[in-house]
Amino acid sequence: MIIHFTSVQTSDRTLDFVHDMRASALEPVDKSSGYNYKNQLGYYQSIRDASVNFFIDNLPKGSYTLEYKLYVTHEGTFNNGIASIQCMYSPEFTAHTGSMILK
Repeated sequence: MIIHFTSVQTSDRTLDFVHDMRASALEPVDKSSGYNYKNQLGYYQSIRDASVNFFIDNLPKGSYTLEYKLYVTHEGTFNNGIASIQCMYSPEFTAHTGSMILK
C-alpha cells in the first residue's frame, strides 16, 4: 500500500529548515535525494533512514504543503513522528506538529 504524507506548514516569517520523522512501518517511495520544485517552492529534499529533511533557501510568509509518497511495510499500530519547521540561523523560530497513530 502507498500513502501520501502531507504536512501543511504556515509561517508568519521566513524560515529555512523543515524536518519530518516518520514511523518505522513506512519507507519513502522515492529513495534518492535531490532538488525539487513544486507549488512555486524550490527545495532540496534529503531522504534519510528515519526522516526526510527539506532544505529551503527562502520560505516566504504563508501556508505551504510538503508531501511525499510512502510505502506501508508492516501491519500493525505505529506512532508517527512529528513534523518540525525551524529557521537554521535563528533556532528560536520553530514549530512542530503533534504525532499521530497509524493503524
